[in-house]
Amino acid sequence: MRKVIAATFLSLDGVMQAPGTPEEDPTGGFAYGGWIVNYWDELLGQVMGEAMAAPFDLLLGRKTYDIFAAHWPYIEGDAIAEKFNAATKYVATSSTQPLVWNQALALHDPAADVARLKQEDGPALLIQGSGQLVQTLLAHNLIDRFTVLVFPLLLGRGKRFFGSGTVPAALTLVDSKVSSTGVTMATYVREGDIRTGSFAPREPSERERARREKMKREG
Repeated sequence: MRKVIAATFLSLDGVMQAPGTPEEDPTGGFAYGGWIVNYWDELLGQVMGEAMAAPFDLLLGRKTYDIFAAHWPYIEGDAIAEKFNAATKYVATSSTQPLVWNQALALHDPAADVARLKQEDGPALLIQGSGQLVQTLLAHNLIDRFTVLVFPLLLGRGKRFFGSGTVPAALTLVDSKVSSTGVTMATYVREGDIRTGSFAPREPSERERARREKMKREG
């Protein structure tokens, strides 16, 4: 079986939009494109290299595919460009327009198609960017591993990685690092369902019981 792996750059308040350049995705009036650039250091490059060390196919939304297809085929002498150009690209799209980047295949029913791909033999499916596709996969519980790089800034608005449709799940931290610029880099895998508990006394006070009843009425 194949694993779906999401590697993403996030602001501290969860925004993933346009991390690399101002022109990447200015939709919605987003004015901070390129927000990761001044935080990049050697360790960040090393972590991203490790995330792409094993064989992978790319899993992309159509907008991210268009960004990548206009960039990576024209980059020479770069290890990531070589990997991306050689990989099979699975692209979630509603369009019937041809996908011109080599080895690109359209997925017209992303949730069903990714679930099918996961059952096949082959390399991992690596998601880059692709916020809309990520929302679909999170809503169908299809992402197995998260490498999350959280940058020390607040963007306030923009497209977010974890949306309201995310299926609740427990995760296990399997690796973590901190860059010289304060970026936290953590990798998580799914552990199963969330297990809840309580720090409250076994017998609540009268005031606490009243508070709970009030919350029920207000809910």
